[in-house]
Amino acid sequence: MLEIELCGLQLKNPLILASGVLGSHSSSLNEIAKDVGAVVTKSVSIEGREGYKNPTVINWKCGLLNAVGLASPPAKIFSEELKSFNRACPLIISLYGKSPEEFSKLTEIFEIADAFELNLSCPHVKGAGMEIGKDLELSCEIVKATKKSTEKPVIAKISVMHDYIKLAKELEKAGIDAIAISNTLPGMKIDIISKKPVLSNITGGVSGRAIKPIALKAVYDLYKVLEVPIIGCGGITNFEDALEFIMAGAKAVQIGSAVYYSKRVFYSIKESLIAFLRANKCKLTELVGVAHI
Repeated sequence: MLEIELCGLQLKNPLILASGVLGSHSSSLNEIAKDVGAVVTKSVSIEGREGYKNPTVINWKCGLLNAVGLASPPAKIFSEELKSFNRACPLIISLYGKSPEEFSKLTEIFEIADAFELNLSCPHVKGAGMEIGKDLELSCEIVKATKKSTEKPVIAKISVMHDYIKLAKELEKAGIDAIAISNTLPGMKIDIISKKPVLSNITGGVSGRAIKPIALKAVYDLYKVLEVPIIGCGGITNFEDALEFIMAGAKAVQIGSAVYYSKRVFYSIKESLIAFLRANKCKLTELVGVAHI
């Protein structure tokens, strides 16, 4: 009832763990793999990155604000760690780098991957993520180089902070297999007692309920112009949110911040979706894009 095909991958449901949420250990991924359609790992680079000093994550009334700084072990060490992943669902490796060559090398290291996600949207690391995504030519070169280095599906995660319609259309021409939108959005918080920014990096990425309407509109916009599947991401905390993204045109959805509050969120949303589909006597695939007039 919830099964979908995404870029040639068979997913038992459309719910995907978003990158960066559960750290860099297989044990965390194994814990939720039975309830999700797929998991996306924390973004990884060739050399690895220490990330920013604490405080790096703030819980506020509309979601989370984080500036972890793409902290991750070096790619070869991470690939060894992932050998203990239980394979209860497809494994998508999130990659980041600063050149097409770096992205290509990363695909060679992660033979265990079922697919790759290109991080073209992290808002708080200089020279990577969003800074690459705003460079249309470089983004397309990265897609072409990555596709040339692997036969596995390649997904681009882009930001609503770009001209996302233009970027997505160009990435589709470059050969991308799917578009995920959106990553966190730039933001900050100031402590009124110390009169200083709370995050050690001063600014970070806003996620959670606050960005849901923005990400939802982006999915709706892209569905009208793209042939490749769209993965919606941003503020999904319950089955109603997931259905909104699917009706806007998303074939699958990524969930991140909601896991901070409960790892059972995937089970809860999955069971609620099943109940909704039974009550409405329909299949999930029949709802993709139905909100379009």
